[in-house]
Amino acid sequence: MKRLLLVGALFISTGSYAQVTSWENSPFNYNNSQYNYNNSSYNYNNSPYNYNNSQYNYNANNGVYDNNGNRIGYETQSPSGVTNVFDNNGNRIGYSPRKRQ
Repeated sequence: MKRLLLVGALFISTGSYAQVTSWENSPFNYNNSQYNYNNSSYNYNNSPYNYNNSQYNYNANNGVYDNNGNRIGYETQSPSGVTNVFDNNGNRIGYSPRKRQ
């Protein structure tokens, strides 16, 4: 019985090892990190106080919307190519790593 549990545990851990993401996609990569100033809402380019990102700017083309058409946030791109997604209050809710070229 113990041997069966050990084999099962090894099988499960082996499968989870294959799901490791690459360094380019990792949130631990500084280019993708929320602690990088280029990805922070403290950077004016990413700030909700920047009129280009404001939910009250009806001409903004960087809005993010839900399925009902309600604006839930905005997206910006950092100089390193990372696309950051913020909610309307400036909280970073996601990112898309730089696309390989």
